[in-house]
Amino acid sequence: MHNVNVYRVAGRYAGWPANYGIWSWGDEIVVGFTVGYHADDGGFHARDTGRSFITMQARSLDGGDNWEVGEAPLLAPGNGGISAEEHLRATQTPLSQRANAPAPHPGGIDFTRPDFAMMFARTGLTAGAESWFYTSDDRCRSWDGPFSLPMFGQLGIAARTDYLVEGPVAHGSGDPHSCMMFLTATRPDGEEGRVFCAETDDGGRSFNFISWLRPDPPGFDIMPASVRVISPEGGAGIVTAIRSRNAAGDRDWIDLMRSDDAGRSWRYLSTPAPDTGTGGNPPAMIRLSDGRLCLTYGYRDAPSGIRAVLSTDDGETWGQEIVLRADGGNHDIGYPRSVQRRDGQVVTVYYFNDSPEGERYIAATIWKP
Repeated sequence: MHNVNVYRVAGRYAGWPANYGIWSWGDEIVVGFTVGYHADDGGFHARDTGRSFITMQARSLDGGDNWEVGEAPLLAPGNGGISAEEHLRATQTPLSQRANAPAPHPGGIDFTRPDFAMMFARTGLTAGAESWFYTSDDRCRSWDGPFSLPMFGQLGIAARTDYLVEGPVAHGSGDPHSCMMFLTATRPDGEEGRVFCAETDDGGRSFNFISWLRPDPPGFDIMPASVRVISPEGGAGIVTAIRSRNAAGDRDWIDLMRSDDAGRSWRYLSTPAPDTGTGGNPPAMIRLSDGRLCLTYGYRDAPSGIRAVLSTDDGETWGQEIVLRADGGNHDIGYPRSVQRRDGQVVTVYYFNDSPEGERYIAATIWKP
């Protein structure tokens, strides 16, 4: 196990890979994140909210040991960034009236293309939040979009990247234009959030709401991470990890939900991470080449760091917690994304700090589960 720096610059605030995405093709890995400026009085996150954040992208060609970093090659609405954090300084101009406003996709996306990637983005977290998406057919070297997502009849949609391309498994049709996505909507009171799944079967021209994973969560459910499983009948099963918080706002954990009917209905399965520390942290979940599930997350209480758990039975039970690192300067860490490289090692990318007054940077832990 070893750690590498992906992006680290004194005085800067680099954060939240979980808000963007990670994609891999063997040992070629691409991850998204954002960069702004550090500020000691920034609150829970020590960032300067008066200065712009920029959408960034890092690429490794050797399984995560070395990285090239640059600004993400995409158009952002209003010429700003593509996440809620980057819209802190945005005007109240409706998204549809901004430069580079998201437009409907004409359809025909082939989600099964070998170099395909998709990324979701949003303007906010609560009522009024709008979301959109980008697609790439060249391993994230260029992005098409932004393309609009519907509101699905909700007060706000706060999308992060979580999608399952395997439409033939879900529909039995072999249709390459089919894709399922897992999104967060605001609650009826306008606060975040609750998770639902949606689908397109015409290559992104239209989208249909399928179901709530938990229609009335205890406090909030946000930031899903989903993988395929085989249902008892041999059909399309899905397990989705969810970042959860209680109604009082003083306990955070990760729950796992399961569907055995292609997302039409869901049941609670397990709690892989009963405690993610004060403020909580989202899950990153992948299926390993040996069939196990691997879930990684940040832990925000002391000693702050990055942790993982493994399951040999599709999430019914989980093994002992694995501490990947516990040397964080404070709670302002985590939001991981993970992939497995050719040699079986997992590359977990996250944001981190060594001390409260120091810069926030993007790091990766390369480890063998």
